[in-house]
Amino acid sequence: MTYTDTDLLASRDLEAAFLAGAPDHACAWLANAREKAARDKDELRTLFPMAARACGRTPLHDGWRTDDAARVLLLASLPWPDPDRLLNLYADGDADEKRAVLLALDRIDLDDRALPIVEDALRTNDTRLITAALGPYAASHLSPPAYRHAVLKCVFCGIPLASVSGLADRADAELARMLGDLAAERVAAGRPVPDEVWPVLARFPQPWSL
Repeated sequence: MTYTDTDLLASRDLEAAFLAGAPDHACAWLANAREKAARDKDELRTLFPMAARACGRTPLHDGWRTDDAARVLLLASLPWPDPDRLLNLYADGDADEKRAVLLALDRIDLDDRALPIVEDALRTNDTRLITAALGPYAASHLSPPAYRHAVLKCVFCGIPLASVSGLADRADAELARMLGDLAAERVAAGRPVPDEVWPVLARFPQPWSL
């Protein structure tokens, strides 16, 4: 089976990809880590940073590595009655650990209580964090203004809009207006406009001055 970054997020087949691509000692570590964290979530403070050393950074598919998958699978195996530990795990983590928390959000039932994590990532200029933040969880829970500004930030940062979850459903006339203004500015300045902007504008025709 071939996996893509989007497929792994959407299909719940991440575990199959990890088990197929990770060495045996990494699979054993994940099983043990799940048991420890299930007994005491405080163990996550030690286990989460250990994932890279324990499971390695072996590429799986399309940007995913064994440490990413192990961290996401570990978080997804636990109940989360409140977001405090998850928020702290994100706040205390390095960039790889923050990204793993973001990638895990659509597998954790926290309704909109994990939005501060997404909002923090969207304030950064780290394209890996921004891309991870705009997965299915953000598509379901970001407010319309926050979602529109996230899409604009992707254009500014050169992040492909194809990586933004929910764009086909959440694009609206106001987002098209904002993208149209940005496109007009770029055209006037002789700068390129990403090809992915035009289909959004075409869905919501306005008197663009381009």
